[in-house]
Amino acid sequence: MTSKEQVEIAYEKYLMPTYAPELTLVRGQGTRVWDAADNVYLDFTTGIAVLNLGHCHPRVVEAIREQAGRLIHVSNLQYNECQAQLAEKLWTISDGYRSFFCNSGAEGNEALIKLARLWGNPRGRYEVISMRNSFHGRTLATLTATGQAKVQAGFEPFPEGFRHADLNDLPSVQALVTDATAAILVEAIQAEGGVVEADAAFMAGLRELCDEQDILLLCDEVQCGMGRCGEWFGFEATGAVPDAFSLAKALGNGFPIGAALAGPRLAETFQPGNHATTFGGTPLACAAACAVVDAITEENLVASARNRGANWKKSLGELSEKYEYVDCVRGRGFLLGLVLSRSAKGLADCLTRKGLLTIPTAGNVLRLLPPLNVSDEDLEEALALIDDALDEWHATADETAQVGD
Repeated sequence: MTSKEQVEIAYEKYLMPTYAPELTLVRGQGTRVWDAADNVYLDFTTGIAVLNLGHCHPRVVEAIREQAGRLIHVSNLQYNECQAQLAEKLWTISDGYRSFFCNSGAEGNEALIKLARLWGNPRGRYEVISMRNSFHGRTLATLTATGQAKVQAGFEPFPEGFRHADLNDLPSVQALVTDATAAILVEAIQAEGGVVEADAAFMAGLRELCDEQDILLLCDEVQCGMGRCGEWFGFEATGAVPDAFSLAKALGNGFPIGAALAGPRLAETFQPGNHATTFGGTPLACAAACAVVDAITEENLVASARNRGANWKKSLGELSEKYEYVDCVRGRGFLLGLVLSRSAKGLADCLTRKGLLTIPTAGNVLRLLPPLNVSDEDLEEALALIDDALDEWHATADETAQVGD
C-alpha cells in the first residue's frame, strides 16, 4: 500500500468514519513530516501536543528499540523496573506525587474522577465540578465532565454527578458547591476550548475554596503538561497546587501512555482491586517515557519553551497590528492560539498548502504547537508563512464570512 489513493480507499472501506483526515503522512523527523507524494511540511500540530521532542527523537527511538528487544509487556501482577524508574522520575519533577499508569489522557482523567469518588464516598461526596469549554476525554465519564455540547451530542443520558461552571469566574464555581461535591477539575489552559488560560487569581481561589470546603482540586495536564507551557506542568505557573493531576500525550512522545499523579492527600486512596488496566505502565511504554523525561531535562527544554515561547508569542502578537482580523495571541510557552475575528479553518487550509500544519479550534482560533526543541530558524519560517498566509487570506477571504463557518 504505497499511494495516497490506496490508503484513502482502505480507510473508506475498512475503518469507521470517526475522523476526516486530509493528508497521508509517511515519515517524520524533528519538526518536519513528509506525505505520500514526498511533499514536506513544518509540523506545528505535533500530533496535538504529543511530540514535544519532535518526530523520531533519537533518544526515544533508541529507548523503544532497546526495550522492545528485552521485555515488551508484563502484567501489573508483577514488578517491572521501567515502571519504577518512570514513577521515580515523575515523583522528582512533581515534588512528591505518586503515579498510576494508564494508556491515554481520557484514562488519566477517568482515574482522577474515580479517585475523587473513592475518596469522597465515606463523606457522601461524588460530584465533580468542571468548566464550560473544557475538554477531558471521550469516555462517558470524561465526556460528561467535558463542558462542550458539540462533543456530547447524541450520547445522552450522561452519568450523574457532573456540573459545569465558568472558567475564571469563581462565584460561578462557588454557586455549584454542595455537600455532595467531591472535586473541582480544571485545565491550566483550555487548549481545545480556544487556548484560554485559567488566571492565577482564579486558580488560587479554587485552591482556597477546596481547602475551606474539604474538597479536592484536580488538574487536567494532558495537553498542558510535560513542559509545553514553560513549566513541567501548566498549573505551576498559576501557583495553585492540586491534590492530583493527569498526564498523557507528550509523556511518551508518541508512544501511548497516560498517568494520574496523586499528592499526599490521595496517594494511598487506591488500593489493590480499586482500579486497574492491563496495558498501563508496560515496560515498553515506561522506557519511552523515561527517555522523554530525561531528554526534556538534559536539553533544558522547559525553560526554553518558557523563554522562546514568550518571544515567539510577542512576534505573533505583532500580526494583530498588521491585520485587522487578527485580534490577539493567547496562551504561554509553546501552547499558543492566534485569535481571529473569522473562522480559522480557511487560514489553516491556506497554511497547509504553504507547508505549515496547524490546528483550527473553537471556531476562530488557530492553535500553534511546535516541539519544545524547535529551532529559531523554524520559528522564523513559520512566522513568515503565517504572515504570508494572512496577507493572502486578507486579499481573498469573503468579507462576509462569520466565525465558525
